[in-house]
Amino acid sequence: MSAERTATLYRMVLEDHTCPFGVRARQMLERHGYEIDEHILSTREEVDAFEAEQGVKTTPQIFIGDERIGGSEDLERYLASRG
Repeated sequence: MSAERTATLYRMVLEDHTCPFGVRARQMLERHGYEIDEHILSTREEVDAFEAEQGVKTTPQIFIGDERIGGSEDLERYLASRG
């Protein structure tokens, strides 16, 4: 599969909370035929460390190829722009 159809998804799934935006991002990627390299952030510490490392304030974060697309709303705009 080409890099253009592979997405890396970092999303939060804590013991007491699954981020609905991460679920939505996964569903959008699946619907558009992307192979997903999924990384579950399962503790608040993992989430905080990821956000600090990436310089972002929220999860999920989606990458396609070498490009950081952003969160679920950014992904929605990205996919819409590609028909």
